[in-house]
Amino acid sequence: MKKRVVITGMGAVTSLGHSVSQLWEAVKRGECGIDRITHFDTTEYACRIAAEVKDFDARAVIGKEARKMDPFSQFAVASAIEAMRDAGLADGGVDPERLGVVIGNGIGGFETLEDSFRTLFEKGPSRVAPLTIPKIIGNIAPGNIAMYFNAQGPCYTITTACSSGTDAIGEGLRLIREDEADVVIVGGTEAAITPLGIAGFIVIQALSTKYNDSPKKASRPFDKHRDGFVMGEGAGVLILESLEHAKARGARIHAELAGYGMTCDAYHLTAPHPEGRGAVKAIQRALGDAGLSPEDIDYVNAHGTSTPLNDPIETRAIKQAFGEHAYKLKVSSTKSMTGHCIGAAGAIEAILSTMAIVDQFFPPTINQEEPDPECDLDYVPNEGKKGRIRAAISETFGFGGHNGVVVIKEYRE
Repeated sequence: MKKRVVITGMGAVTSLGHSVSQLWEAVKRGECGIDRITHFDTTEYACRIAAEVKDFDARAVIGKEARKMDPFSQFAVASAIEAMRDAGLADGGVDPERLGVVIGNGIGGFETLEDSFRTLFEKGPSRVAPLTIPKIIGNIAPGNIAMYFNAQGPCYTITTACSSGTDAIGEGLRLIREDEADVVIVGGTEAAITPLGIAGFIVIQALSTKYNDSPKKASRPFDKHRDGFVMGEGAGVLILESLEHAKARGARIHAELAGYGMTCDAYHLTAPHPEGRGAVKAIQRALGDAGLSPEDIDYVNAHGTSTPLNDPIETRAIKQAFGEHAYKLKVSSTKSMTGHCIGAAGAIEAILSTMAIVDQFFPPTINQEEPDPECDLDYVPNEGKKGRIRAAISETFGFGGHNGVVVIKEYRE
């Protein structure tokens, strides 16, 4: 028997709020966090919109150590603080040597990197800030979380592009099942709304450029008039715990993390396999790991990037993986509201999938005004709805062909 793993805490920092409750209520209302970019001057940019985190005071949440962190670390630590408080573990309750941290990140400290390059070129090498490297490196987000909570167990970063957050959750599941930890802080974080981050995605024609004057309409997954994704930023963190450990301390349990599957397309640098081959296999592996059949799933939080390539291929993959049951599923892309948060996407969407189960509410896909004929499933268009959700999958697919899927289900004794 596999050791059962449950979700006992959640935390988030996003364009829709700096807590899970703010994020979830905004998603239920179908609000959109996308607006014109304020982080830098976008005059020369073909894409001038993003889902920025607004009015976030890292020092107020984290303390003076926040000044030593790039925003991607600040988002992760702040989300972990909320998640540990939600789990009732902020003040202890777990052996430090049995507390792990796994955080996904796609890009790392881009803001610090760009600032440091500017200083290097303009003022010379001696003027580069001493904390440049400790702020840039991708592993520093879990490192900062570990130092904050004295987590002395396994601690590392997963970097699998847009699947990073999902794969971090899957790694946490494995650590607990393999008895390497009792509790693992997992999730994903990203802060790449920077001049280089936006420019880099523009030149590979990944970002939306048609909706600069109507940013709330720009992310439109599965819609006929989509033209690319919209960059988001933020973090999502979940507390995974063995059921035995959670019950022993009387923890509140949000849901059960039942399964995980990952594959690689081994096909193309940026494009998914045309038939969604790797995505199908990842879904099947996650269901098999959870011991569930396709008919046991009621909701799919889709990768749903709003790019011309992804959406019909993902639709095809869902239909192959679920068969006729695909037409009974509710499928939605919450990226229509949060933007695409890259390494944080999978974690934020796993949180929203968990909240969907807790509230028995299907989040909407906003801006689906004219469905693409190739996208013919029920995407919960424009308005969320109440309904029975026994189990959900959250799926993410990243550059390099990475595919990650987690299965979350109602907790039952």
